[in-house]
This record gives sequence, structure tokens and C-alpha cells, in this order.
Amino acid sequence: MKTIKYFFEFIIIKFFFFIFKIFGYKISSTIGEFLGKSFGPIFRSNNKILNNLEKSNVGSSNHERNKMISNMWGNYGRILSEYIFLNKFKNGELNDHIKINGLNNLDKIIKEKKPVVFISGHFNNFELMAMQIENYGVKVAAIYRPLNNFFLNGTMETIRKEYICKNQIKKGRSGTRKILEEIKKGHSIALMIDQRVSEGVSAKLFGRNCLTTTIPAQLVKKYNCDVVPVYVERKNNTYFDMYFYEPLKFNKDKSVLDITSELNKVLEKFILKNPSQWIWSHDRWK
Repeated sequence: MKTIKYFFEFIIIKFFFFIFKIFGYKISSTIGEFLGKSFGPIFRSNNKILNNLEKSNVGSSNHERNKMISNMWGNYGRILSEYIFLNKFKNGELNDHIKINGLNNLDKIIKEKKPVVFISGHFNNFELMAMQIENYGVKVAAIYRPLNNFFLNGTMETIRKEYICKNQIKKGRSGTRKILEEIKKGHSIALMIDQRVSEGVSAKLFGRNCLTTTIPAQLVKKYNCDVVPVYVERKNNTYFDMYFYEPLKFNKDKSVLDITSELNKVLEKFILKNPSQWIWSHDRWK
């Protein structure tokens, strides 16, 4: 049954990619928002997302939270529509839609030739992070999680390698070896730290424990890497502000749990900037 479901999902998404290409970036983004708000709740219960918001003490009422959820689904739909235009972001045709802040921090990384760990979460079009890092001239490898839908995964992997970041690392044991190889070459690593993982440490996020990746903390302790937080904010529907913050420097004597917990606090601050621009449908506290 899953194979049939995945196949139909693949056909539907490929159809919409075709439609998006015809209508162009701005109109497609609007269509994507409508699709997200209309069909998102079919794939993930709004009640579960509402529960996540309530337990995280985000939003002052259920009315406000339901509005956040609707906007979150709209944002999700916009992200889907934007995949077909990542080539235009990559080649600079849509440069006027991205404002990058903190380029001086990227300049320092290039000048010092020391690998860092870029961290972020699923904010807005999160795929733009690794793309812009690579475009600016920083040697970087991006960690990604393959999609469960194996029909669609091939398409997404091609998009990632061609238009986001040519150096992609699949999560998993083989990926861990690849990360170490890249660091030894002097290449930086970029990853999202907000996904649910099967292995990690139990660290607080909005006051509740959740399994969290330890990759940044391990690289800090083993290679004394700095950690650079990155935040992507959607503005006026089809525009983005991207922020590269000052590198965080940790004492190597700090525990993996302490470092990971501090990074979760950074993630919390980013989420609270605009809660509807984070994907709350991820079941982080399962």
C-alpha cells in the first residue's frame, strides 16, 4: 500500500511542478500557499500541531494558535512551489528576492580557512541556506535526510546536488564518515538541528526533552569547530532575509549535552521570532 501511496504522491507533485513552471515564481508561490492551507491538514492532524504549540507555551490562545497553524501550512506550500525555482536562485536570477545579513562572518570563515558548523532549522525555504553559503565561496557540505517516498527522493536529490549544494551528505553511519572526511579537507558542514532523530541526546526544547542530533557538539569537541547559527525569514510572501550570526565558540571541555542544549536555546529564539514560519508538524517530542 505504501508503494502505491508514494507513487501517487510522486505523480501529484510532479504535476504541480509542471504547473508551477508555467505560472512563474510569484504566482506559483501564491498557488502553493493555497494548496498548503487546503491540503496540509490532510497529511498531518492540526490537533497534533496545536498540542505542540500549547505544550511549548507558544501563542496566547487557541484562536491565535490556529492562525499560526494556517500560516504554517501556507508557508509549507510556498516552499513546495519554490523547489522548481531553486535553479533561478542558484544562478542569480532571483537575487533581488534574498537579502543576506552578516556576510562579514562568511568573509572571516573564508579568510581563516577553518571549517565551521552552520546550524539552522526548517524555517521558510531552509534549502536556501546551503545554497547561499556555497554561492558565496565557502567550501561546504550539507547534511540531508532522504525522503521516505523513494519515487520522489530521486528527484529531490537531483535538485539538491544541482541547485542547492553539490556536496551532499546523507544522514546515517556512512554519512558520519563522510562528515569527518569533509572536515579534514577544511570544508564546513551545514545541517538542520530540529529534526527528530533515532540517535542523539535527550535535550530540552521549549522545556520538554527531545532526541537531538549531537553532530555539532561532536565536531566542536573533536575539531574545535565554531558554530554559526543561520536564520531564514520570509518577507512579503516571496522575499527572504537570511542572517549569518556571529560564530559561537564553545569550550571543548563542555559536555555534548551542554553544547546541544545551548544550541536548542538558539533554535528556540529563532522559532519565537515568527512561530508560523517554523514547521511544527515535525513531531520533535515523540
